[in-house]
Amino acid sequence: MRENPDHHDAELLLRLYDLRREEKLRKAREWYMREFHADSADEFDLRFPRGSEGHTFFRMVLSYWDMAASIVSQGLIKDEFFFENTTEFWLVWTKVKRLAPELRERRKNPLIWKNLETLAETFEKWMTKRAPEALEVLRQQVLAGPPKA
Repeated sequence: MRENPDHHDAELLLRLYDLRREEKLRKAREWYMREFHADSADEFDLRFPRGSEGHTFFRMVLSYWDMAASIVSQGLIKDEFFFENTTEFWLVWTKVKRLAPELRERRKNPLIWKNLETLAETFEKWMTKRAPEALEVLRQQVLAGPPKA
C-alpha cells in the first residue's frame, strides 16, 4: 500500500468535489443537513415517503457519500488525505447512524451504507488522536440541527 497520497489521490478527490457542486446534489446536501431528522424507520417512512423530494434527497446524499467512502476504503484515495479535506461524510453518517440498523433490517440488506459507516469509524479514531474534543462538539451541533431563526 502506498505510504503517501499522490497526484492520483488529488485528482480523484477533486473529481468528487466537482460532483458535489452539481446543483441537485448541492440542494440535497443542504436539505440533508437542515431538514433530515427521523428517530425511527417508521418516522422516516412517514416524513419521507418513496417518491417525495425528501426521500430522493436522502438517497442522493447517502449514496454519494457511501460511494466516496468505498473509493477511500479501496485505497484509491488515501484515507488521511481524505480526512484532511472533508468531514461532511462523517456528519452525514452521524445523522443516520441511529437509524441505520432499523433501515438495514427493514430492507433486508446489512450492507446499506456499510462503506460510510466503516470510514466514519476510522475517521473517529483518526480524529481522537489529533483533536479529541472536536468530534463531540461537531456531534452535538449536528444532532441539535440548524440554528433557529
